[in-house]
Amino acid sequence: MTTLCHRPTFRRLALAAGLCALGPLLAGCAGMSDSVSTAFADPAKYELYDCKQLEAERKALAARTAELQGLMTKAETGTGGALVAEVAYRNDYVAVRGQSQFAEEAWRRNKCVETPPAPVAAKGGKPVKPGRNARPMASGGPSTLPRDGSVY
Repeated sequence: MTTLCHRPTFRRLALAAGLCALGPLLAGCAGMSDSVSTAFADPAKYELYDCKQLEAERKALAARTAELQGLMTKAETGTGGALVAEVAYRNDYVAVRGQSQFAEEAWRRNKCVETPPAPVAAKGGKPVKPGRNARPMASGGPSTLPRDGSVY
């Protein structure tokens, strides 16, 4: 006597139903948008930052975001790469995006402006002379020479 569970067609049907039920669950995780990216970031982190600190932080976050995007793209080229990219890099990427969003909000709230890049000498022109640096002392201690430059 065969029971209902031992029939091969029932097993196949149960397996197919299980896979069909599992598919949308996995697709829901893969389709998670970046709109929840602030869930992994501290909203008060940049409250006390000044514009100079925010500018440095924004540059660092942009570099980290680009690095993670590159790593995710590189991982996706291999076998099973999409899964590797999601598992290895997605959480960091979402956290950095959230931090970037809060840093941008603080940037706008503080009415910060970008620091202009340092001027570069024109080609063929004379290079800009750097300021004269003080010479280091050999002994490392205070100098015994007179300050006016005269010799004893």
